[in-house]
Amino acid sequence: MHPVLFQLGGVTLYTYGVLVALGVLVGLWLARRQAAAAGLEADRVWNLGIYMVLAALVGAKLWQIVVRWEYYAADWRELFRMATLQAAGVFYGGLLAALVVAAVYVRVARLDFLALADVYAAPLALGHAIGRLGCFAAGCCWGKPTGAAWAVTFTDPQAAALVGVPLHQSLHPTQLYEALANFLIFCLLWPLGRRRQFPGQVFAAYLVLYGLARGGIEIFRGDPDRTLLFDGRLSLMQIVSAALVLLGLWLWWRRRGRVPVGDR
Repeated sequence: MHPVLFQLGGVTLYTYGVLVALGVLVGLWLARRQAAAAGLEADRVWNLGIYMVLAALVGAKLWQIVVRWEYYAADWRELFRMATLQAAGVFYGGLLAALVVAAVYVRVARLDFLALADVYAAPLALGHAIGRLGCFAAGCCWGKPTGAAWAVTFTDPQAAALVGVPLHQSLHPTQLYEALANFLIFCLLWPLGRRRQFPGQVFAAYLVLYGLARGGIEIFRGDPDRTLLFDGRLSLMQIVSAALVLLGLWLWWRRRGRVPVGDR
């Protein structure tokens, strides 16, 4: 749609990068605002957020390389091409890497993991929604061809060169589907955070809601970087989504009825 925000001399500012950075900053700011209400130090929440963002960038890129291993193994130079360096990677790879870093940080600093997870859940959804608008601008994570009235058509040659999106085809706007889904998840989780009944409730709700949303949207995705299984009938992302839903349900069931938030 509009992959390049502007060019000034030899400097190119990409719309995707700007929106992802904006999403990160908005998410961290909201998480920091919630810290005190959760009994956490605002600076610790901010610092851990920075560590998780850095881990997510590395994890998302590594997952992208793993799922396309044959492609990169055939020509190692592809690892260093601009299309690879500018790609966002795979969100689930970033999420898992961020969770690992959070678990280590929590253990070292002796913090409450579930309290932290509750604080980050809603801001993560909002930041992700903003980032997906960046995907739409760049053209990545595109959808399957469709005749729907709300189909989108990419025409910018730079988008095709950067991310490989098909041009002049009517496609499902899966980037906008996920942006809207994440925004709705944020709208549900934000008030839940203020009246949560047990530690981990908001995080568990996020896992279930995002897992359902992403698993459903995968049906309409048309980009090739999703590791299709069983002759293309299922993607690896749908399996991971199902795992997140089950994890969220298990966490909700396990924590419900235990120590109430107000009694800790």
